[in-house]
Amino acid sequence: MIDEKRLEKAFKEILIALGDDPKREGLKDTPKRAASMYMEMFEGMNYTNDELIDMYNKTFDEDYLTDSKNLVVIKDIDIFSHCEHHIALMYDMTVDIAYIPNGRVIGLSKLARIADMVSKRLQLQERITQDILYVVKGITKSLDIAVRVRGSHSCVSARGIKKRSVTETFSKIGNIGKEVFI
Repeated sequence: MIDEKRLEKAFKEILIALGDDPKREGLKDTPKRAASMYMEMFEGMNYTNDELIDMYNKTFDEDYLTDSKNLVVIKDIDIFSHCEHHIALMYDMTVDIAYIPNGRVIGLSKLARIADMVSKRLQLQERITQDILYVVKGITKSLDIAVRVRGSHSCVSARGIKKRSVTETFSKIGNIGKEVFI
């Protein structure tokens, strides 16, 4: 579990290390606010992928209107994350998920919640893609799933080379190809 009090102390030390005074008016409550923000932004670190499967394991039996061969696609789920190498923001990120139900249909909001929670960790974009795939497979038992993640990384755009770029990762099991996301 994330230690909020320890985070607060660490942010106070960061302010001092930056050469500022954590007691000055504008910064008095900054360590507490920053710790609270980090608690929210990194909430996903409190859960393993298997715990997310248990948390979001709510599916519906297919009925006469659905068929296990129908493709379900949800696109442009907005997320953000932080790279584990610099704790730098990964931003303007979107997740696309496609799956063919295997007798069970998951609610669309659950797919968005999975993407959101997986991204709220110190991450690599490649791992976000794999983690979402793993959790969706664990819940739906589908044999056909594809996940695409697109995003920009401030560790590239705000430091070092300082160039804006978009990174795309794609992972799948089964026969779904990237073309479903076009």
